[in-house]
Amino acid sequence: MRRTPSSVLRSVPLILFAGFLALPVLAVLASWLPLSAPGQGEAQAGAILREMAATVLPGYVWTTLWLSVLVALGAAVVGTLAAAAVTLFEFPGRRTFEWLLLLPLAMPAYVTAYAYTDFLQFSGPLQVGLRNTFGLEGRLLPEVRSLGGAVWVFIFSLYPYVYLLARTALGERAAHLMEAARLLGAPLPRRIRAVALPLARPAVAAGVALVLMETLADFGVASYFGIQTFTTGIYKAWLSMDNRLAAAQLATMLLVVVMALLHLEHRAQKRMRFATGGGRAGSAEAQPLALRGARRWAAWAVCVLPVLMGFVAPVLFMLRPLAADWSVLPWERFMEWAWHSVRLSGITAVLAVAIALALAFAVRRQPDAVTRSVVQLASVGYAVPGAVIVVGLLLPVGWLQAAMPQWGVGALITATALGIVWAYLVRFCAVALQSMQSGYARIPLSLDDSARMLGTGSAGLLARVHWPLLRRSTAAAALLVFVDVMKELPATMVLRPFNSDTLAVVAYQLARDERLGEAALPSLALVAVGLVPVILLSRTLRSRG
Repeated sequence: MRRTPSSVLRSVPLILFAGFLALPVLAVLASWLPLSAPGQGEAQAGAILREMAATVLPGYVWTTLWLSVLVALGAAVVGTLAAAAVTLFEFPGRRTFEWLLLLPLAMPAYVTAYAYTDFLQFSGPLQVGLRNTFGLEGRLLPEVRSLGGAVWVFIFSLYPYVYLLARTALGERAAHLMEAARLLGAPLPRRIRAVALPLARPAVAAGVALVLMETLADFGVASYFGIQTFTTGIYKAWLSMDNRLAAAQLATMLLVVVMALLHLEHRAQKRMRFATGGGRAGSAEAQPLALRGARRWAAWAVCVLPVLMGFVAPVLFMLRPLAADWSVLPWERFMEWAWHSVRLSGITAVLAVAIALALAFAVRRQPDAVTRSVVQLASVGYAVPGAVIVVGLLLPVGWLQAAMPQWGVGALITATALGIVWAYLVRFCAVALQSMQSGYARIPLSLDDSARMLGTGSAGLLARVHWPLLRRSTAAAALLVFVDVMKELPATMVLRPFNSDTLAVVAYQLARDERLGEAALPSLALVAVGLVPVILLSRTLRSRG
């Protein structure tokens, strides 16, 4: 499609939006250029990299690698087994488990880490009770704040990504094809191995890629457990060693890994659409296989364990201090923290929806290569860890502050809500954009043609035709962004204005100070907020089923 001068002019605001959202990522990549490090030069940049390679970098690499491998294997096994159980088999409570298995999505991983630490540590109620009951001494359980503890927390916090995608893949054709294999005489183990698993493999791969991106982006669990990952290394280099170039180099390495995972996730999604294509023909005749005896108990165990470990147990652990002594809880400051969280989340949600609507409408009106490329550039931030966004945002601010100190750019970004809202938009605007594009996909293009034939301009088309049909998608986008911002920790810790602590930051600070009982109140508030989109998601899945 040939672009006219007017269409080129209309693309300028889109390019500015995309540049605004992609600037932190571009700044991190530009940090390797000599011009991005005034006064240091290329030689010092190489020296810093060699020094890290000789000291901390191998530890970051190996710890992050082991954490990623173990979490990927665990989440793949737990999520796939749960999806197979509720999709392929019939047993009492199956319909209930379909939505119960989504509940860990409401639990931020760092909240789960606080809950397990409070209950399982040396001075926790479990070990104290065992010592008092059996007259034992010393440590009775492994240290929860370790690599193994982090693996446990991530597996049972993130497996729903695998579960959701695998359940969708298996629900398309698995029951029908397994019924055909049974009629051909294949036993149950062979049906699962030869039919179900190949169908679920692309979905599991996509889910594992999402799990790994969340694991690599985490700061709360790794920092609280004292694990030396790339994310904690970035914050240590920037805040403790005051070496922004080292932080930028670590951020670039992490960004490269995340982009590789994102590419693999996109490839797996395409394979999943191919593998599950062909509709649901014949699925009405193929019912899930009824289980009896030991197999029924095994299915129950496969479904109960993830829900118990990922949601029920952490919530009960956090409710214990509330039930024991309400007076120690910071009720007087809770409303202040909640207001800061709600205010920042509301502002970000409104701005993200407005930007997403503008970008989605532009693609609808002018679906050429330039517009699509601009929208893709604006969406790059959703897979970028918060630590990388912080570094990418503060780097150009530091350059501008050094070049033009009279402007006060640093204070404008770090002492007001501008910087933190900017970081939120970079991180979560793509969430709103995906929801808006899904809403547009359900609006026929014939409505646009009819409106243009009646002389309706772009503004009228958006206000009178698209907006009434996009209200539900807009509400969903605002809700998703709101909840994501409420739970965001890494960017909030660094960029929040003075005396503007949020629920996520306060929960982390109280847990870090070993005040785990007081951390229960803001943590449970975050869980309650996170339950809203989980409930809506479970209702959507049930209506489609």
